[in-house]
Amino acid sequence: MPVGRTAKTGEICPESGVWKVMGTPSTTAPIAKGNKMPPYGGKAVVWQLIQLA
Repeated sequence: MPVGRTAKTGEICPESGVWKVMGTPSTTAPIAKGNKMPPYGGKAVVWQLIQLA
């Protein structure tokens, strides 16, 4: 899976690595493949893979 891949809150993480919330405010988080993509700020968000683990 290339860097730049996106996944939404609630989806299964497709690739272990550092993920960043698209939009503002933003944050980054290490998320492991197979885990559910988390919400951010209590809301469903779109995460983008910025660095492979």
